[in-house]
Amino acid sequence: MKSYQVVGIGNAIVDVFSTADDSFLDLMGIQKGIMQLVERERGELLYGAMTNRQQAPGGSVANTLAGLGSLGLTTGFIGRVHDDALGRFYARTMAEEGTDFVNPPVPGGELPTSRSMIFVSPDGERSMNTYLGISSELGPDDVSDDVAGSAEILFLEGYLYDKPKGKQAFERAVELCHAAGGKAGIALSDPFCVDRHRDDFRRLVKSLDYVIGNEHEWSSLYQTDLSAALEQASQDAGLVVCTRSGSDVIILRGDEKAVAPVHRVVPVDATGAGDQFAAGFLYGLATGQSLAVSGRMGCIAAAEVISHFGARPEADLKGLFRKEGLI
Repeated sequence: MKSYQVVGIGNAIVDVFSTADDSFLDLMGIQKGIMQLVERERGELLYGAMTNRQQAPGGSVANTLAGLGSLGLTTGFIGRVHDDALGRFYARTMAEEGTDFVNPPVPGGELPTSRSMIFVSPDGERSMNTYLGISSELGPDDVSDDVAGSAEILFLEGYLYDKPKGKQAFERAVELCHAAGGKAGIALSDPFCVDRHRDDFRRLVKSLDYVIGNEHEWSSLYQTDLSAALEQASQDAGLVVCTRSGSDVIILRGDEKAVAPVHRVVPVDATGAGDQFAAGFLYGLATGQSLAVSGRMGCIAAAEVISHFGARPEADLKGLFRKEGLI
């Protein structure tokens, strides 16, 4: 049986990029600079309208795993793709980038592979149109004992909580991971996601070893100001991480508090900042670093990814950690 340092569960989404000017966005009725969910028909229309398509495997937790893989950890990803061209591309590319895509593409009359049509304007703004497809059907049957039960660290994506089957997949994975002595945690993903499932998330947090969220997500979870929210969170979860856009990261574990400084950089493309923060932080956690060092690793990985297009690291993150004297 293979053991993994980090196993992630999340949406397996192919990011499809095309350049587009404002008049094209207006013509297609695309709202600039935001992420919109689209239905299948609309997704196919937009996909067909893309001129110079480039594609890459995406999805929040999958991006984090790619960062961890680039740092040399053994990683596995529990996701769901259809046995179509995009699904096979996704599974193959994840494997080539060093992460086991553990579930084979699903054949038959299922929904197509999830995709996000991303139109990049000349000013660098991204307008994302996401068709959730088959990945949102991920359920407990997709979670194998072998994989979740051999994870030192399990990392969950909050977005999957929107579907009952996704919740069940999480609960099963957490149980298997804990039974084998692993640590399980989640990224809260999005304040609106937290709003929709507040009671469930509050219950879930109490069963987890670590929770990563930004200031808006924590405030939304406990419906109070940040300091009161973090005080409550640190009583509920084993380890609490709070990122604040451009400000120091706060990390709490019981009575222990650490602060990781952020060096501000002007983003070229802010996509993936949270995903790569999680990668750096979990790398620190997996390799036994202190909270402050783990937090700093997260900040460095986030700063790297926003310095270029795309949601996955391009520079040698270990080299950057060395330069800062962290390893």
